[in-house]
Amino acid sequence: MWIKKSEVTKLSADIRRIIDGQDVDLRDNSEGVWKILKNDIHTLANIKNEQVGLLGRERNMMAETLANISHQLKTPLTSMMVMADLLDNAPPDKQEEFTANIKIGLTRMEWLVSALLKMAKLDAGAIEFSMRNIQADELVNLALEPLRILLEAKRQKVEISCDTGLFCDRKWTAEALSNIIKNASEYSPDGGKIRVESGMNPICGWISVTDSGVGISNNKIANLFKRFEGSRSDKGYGIGLPLALAIMRGQNGDVEVDGGGNGCGAAFILKFFK
Repeated sequence: MWIKKSEVTKLSADIRRIIDGQDVDLRDNSEGVWKILKNDIHTLANIKNEQVGLLGRERNMMAETLANISHQLKTPLTSMMVMADLLDNAPPDKQEEFTANIKIGLTRMEWLVSALLKMAKLDAGAIEFSMRNIQADELVNLALEPLRILLEAKRQKVEISCDTGLFCDRKWTAEALSNIIKNASEYSPDGGKIRVESGMNPICGWISVTDSGVGISNNKIANLFKRFEGSRSDKGYGIGLPLALAIMRGQNGDVEVDGGGNGCGAAFILKFFK
């Protein structure tokens, strides 16, 4: 098959335009190997454009995430720096108050940095879940360990009714459950109860965490798992629930929400699909 020099020159020019980012349609409805070549180049150009677009979206997402992280860290840092500057000249009672607030701020920042690092690992696919059979009550006890002081400070009780065997990653599932229980504690009153139950149905095993708050309206549920947006508290970061959801979905699971209301607290159900 003979190919005209002018056609080769035109194809070369079109390829250079594609390299420069221009949108060029190389599809050819004629017959022969020349048509196959042009159509393959067109397909390759589309794949390249899709990859460039994906990289652009990822770059924008990364910039937005970094801006959010910067904001989340800057606010408590600024507050602690102000209190540190005032410590020397403050009366003893204020010094004690400022010191306590700085400790609280450092604890919350430590949790935020740890959560962000875990989220980054999940996003990068750097987590290999070690799946095995484990009892739900063991997961609950593991999840409660880092929350003991918080629960005692708020005089809250956790009622546990869990005897279900689940197939999951022990460490990461306990991390997800801990974030869910922490969220329940934040929205339960002092002296309130948090109910943790488990069960099994034909589709999945599950653990539910129900707080004793006022519930969540349906129009707010959709935003609960958006990073840096879903916190219902002005002291929250909006990262705990998204982290829990990412962990569950990484194990082929999910998190479902029952908003409650009318005297019933909100329930978060961790689902482990069979």
